[in-house]
Amino acid sequence: MSRDRYVDFMRAWAIVLVVVGHWLITALVRGPGGQITAPELLATIPWTQWLTLGFQIMPLFFLAGGHAAGGSWLRARETGGTAAGWVGRRALRLLLPAAVYSGLVLLAVGICSAVGVDPDTLALVGWAMAMQFWFLPVYLLLSALTPALHTAHRRWGLLVPVAMGAAALAADALTLAVRVPYIGLLNYVLVWGVAYQLGFCWRDGLLTGRRRVPAAMAAGGGLVFAALITLGPFPVSLILVTGQNPSNTDPPSAAMLAWAVAQVGLCLLAAPAVRRLLDRERVWWAVRHVGATSMTLYLWHMLPVLVVAAGFYLTGIAPEPAFGSAAWWGLRVPWLLVLGVVLVGVLLALRPLERRQALLYERIRPDIGLRRPWPLWLGLATSVTALSWFATRGFAYGGRFPVLPALSLVVGTTLVMARRRTTVHRTTDESKNTLREAA
Repeated sequence: MSRDRYVDFMRAWAIVLVVVGHWLITALVRGPGGQITAPELLATIPWTQWLTLGFQIMPLFFLAGGHAAGGSWLRARETGGTAAGWVGRRALRLLLPAAVYSGLVLLAVGICSAVGVDPDTLALVGWAMAMQFWFLPVYLLLSALTPALHTAHRRWGLLVPVAMGAAALAADALTLAVRVPYIGLLNYVLVWGVAYQLGFCWRDGLLTGRRRVPAAMAAGGGLVFAALITLGPFPVSLILVTGQNPSNTDPPSAAMLAWAVAQVGLCLLAAPAVRRLLDRERVWWAVRHVGATSMTLYLWHMLPVLVVAAGFYLTGIAPEPAFGSAAWWGLRVPWLLVLGVVLVGVLLALRPLERRQALLYERIRPDIGLRRPWPLWLGLATSVTALSWFATRGFAYGGRFPVLPALSLVVGTTLVMARRRTTVHRTTDESKNTLREAA
């Protein structure tokens, strides 16, 4: 199967919207004493919660991830790869840049803590630099489950995401009605897993054989979402708002599930028109370049906020009209432009680091035919636990250096990186290239 440019476009588009969305809702205010605070836009100005319907694009990232993972896993199986070998390679692609990023941020946290930076400021900055980490443990778990999920897909097809959606609704009901503790956490895998599983179905033509299927998904999902936020207990915001209960994202709710289904349907309806646009080489060039640096974009996009805060707000240079006023909204345009310029500088500075990471990955990636997988699974579990801790508490919870989570991430990543023998022999250049593509 030839490469689907539309899948790459969705991943690039999702990353761009995540970056712009985070920047748009990030507000900085300089107090009388020179201290910088970050009021929560969605909580302070409630109408802005409607904006999240356009910026909550992560269902499409999971959809594209499932589409790509389905093809990659099939190619790996055809060349004698094992589940552990395939999962190890996929996991390392995320863990390696995440570990490098975390190491650099934690180094900065340690230095700031040692020189006596205000603990509250340090905690706020540590949270801002980890706010995007929720995605990593969820995606790693779905990657680890891919061999089993794809086996279920080959046997039952569309019944699998339907069953996962039903389980998510049951977990949501138990959480809201009976207050069963912790069961709602399953929805991180179930709700996002529905979009991931629909990626398998899309790749195999189960969603596109008839145009009525995407239209029904878009209309049905949209109507159910509208009912759940007007007649049901759910808020409109598709991003976490402090004090809002229930939330649509912490954990993902029935409303988020409905929105994900609607978004997938709209995505499939738009595919023919966008594919024609992607046939233009300049457009495809832009998509390829954004996609090539997507992980770096995702991890580092909040650093420009800190740079601008230090350069313009701590110094008092930035104009500060009343928060939420028309003038304040007007300044969002130069705010986004300045952050974009700083981000380009950050990406250029990180290019040598990206190249070294790519070379390191080629040297240390797990064997595709891995047969002794227990260190890999242990390392993956340890890494997911550490990343989950950072995602919920930040890199400087309570203004302190997080010793145990930092060590857990180091140990977990090291175990995933550990080289082990394979019983699969690759004797031709062709098979080597095939295995490289499967990664």
